[in-house]
Amino acid sequence: MKSGDKQTPNGKKKTGCLPILVVVLVLAAIGSTLGNSGGEQAAASSVPVSSAAVSSAEDASDPAETVPSSEAEAPVDDSVPTEYRSALASAETYSELMHMSKAGIYDQLTSEYGEQFSPEAAQYAIDNMEADWNENALQTAQNYSDQMHMSKAGIYDQLISEYGEQFTESEAQYAVDHVQADWNQNALETARSYQENMDMSPSAIWDQLVSEYGEQFTESEADYAIANLG
Repeated sequence: MKSGDKQTPNGKKKTGCLPILVVVLVLAAIGSTLGNSGGEQAAASSVPVSSAAVSSAEDASDPAETVPSSEAEAPVDDSVPTEYRSALASAETYSELMHMSKAGIYDQLTSEYGEQFSPEAAQYAIDNMEADWNENALQTAQNYSDQMHMSKAGIYDQLISEYGEQFTESEAQYAVDHVQADWNQNALETARSYQENMDMSPSAIWDQLVSEYGEQFTESEADYAIANLG
């Protein structure tokens, strides 16, 4: 039996550790040779690089971070006078925040008690603004219903009045056709206001509700209001 072998309980030989040590030594020698030839590369790769430099390099090479020239802000058209551009900006604000009509915005822009723009600047604004006049009329009608409990006919008249909102008839009709309102409830709320603030009788309230010079509710809406007035 060789000195590197051991006898197992079943009589078979078990190989010792000597071959493994030889392999380890060989690998160590190869590693030492490779380490000498690659020392300079290892040294170079061990030079620290700042995180800021890496981040800067990544940002520069990332095409997703580059803003396409087509998305850059459009230059101001110097051919349009500043007053005209200001009038346009004001007109769009009145439309978006107050849902005013085309005629109403024009009057506000030119009014001596309003914006005091020139008629030419105001007309430029009206001609170049983007607005959905039907939607503006609808939003205004919804406010009259929700806050003042007006009748359908009363809202329509207010929308088209030259002393009111100055929408066109078609815009006003679109508005009253699409407004979300309970006209019976509006009549009742109006009747309660007359009763509490003016101490009117139910009969007088009914007349005021249906009058063409008053609230312009239908007779059935006025009947509902009086019946539920309490």
